[in-house]
Amino acid sequence: MNRLRGWIMRLPKSSLRRSAVFLFSILTFPLGRAVAQTTNIPARIIRSRALAILTLYICALLSALPSSAQSNAITLPRNLGELVLESETVVQGWVTSVTLEPHTQLRNLMTVTVAIRVEDTLKGGATNSYTFRQAVIGQKDLREKLGYRTGQHLLMILYKTSQFGLTSPAGMEQGRFRIESASSGKLMATNGFGNAGLFRGLDSQLKARSLQLEPEIQAMILNPGVGPASLEQLKSLIRTIAATKSAK
Repeated sequence: MNRLRGWIMRLPKSSLRRSAVFLFSILTFPLGRAVAQTTNIPARIIRSRALAILTLYICALLSALPSSAQSNAITLPRNLGELVLESETVVQGWVTSVTLEPHTQLRNLMTVTVAIRVEDTLKGGATNSYTFRQAVIGQKDLREKLGYRTGQHLLMILYKTSQFGLTSPAGMEQGRFRIESASSGKLMATNGFGNAGLFRGLDSQLKARSLQLEPEIQAMILNPGVGPASLEQLKSLIRTIAATKSAK
């Protein structure tokens, strides 16, 4: 119940969210009992009806959001250090297949299964290939398969796989980086937020752990701007952060 309340409170502010909060309060014992005493309807029936209506409200709110905003709306901003520390796997590679299919256990849930030919593993035990499955919510995401395409060159920071075999990029689009070549030929990486906030507060966090960085990486953190970051420097920084956690 506490998880449901927390999820509701992370939804965008709107009349629908306020209604959802009210319906949630009916699900809790004190208000549900008070309503029951006023209406002469058993509290368990009131809570059951409130739960059904609450589900419809949440679905209405999600369907009203742009597909690209659905995941971002309930995702807190993360800097690179937080993304890496919250993740289980970080890999760089090429997408070799993207398959849209229903979940084998949760039959009403559609998923996208993505296979990657791994070039480099920065965290975790991935070797030559890595496959993950991500839940899909929203018609646009279904049509676009969450934006995954065969042939994409990606750097993925991924959460631990759940008991249902599902995972996602850490921080959603914050943990998925598209790799492209600059005019100079240098490989650059950009996440779904254009790298906005990627290094916010990171310098102080690294100093608190007494981590020493190369001058060019330090400069990238202190003067980040918005836009592509050097893939080589980004990977070096990810390895440093991941190694710090492993050493604990």
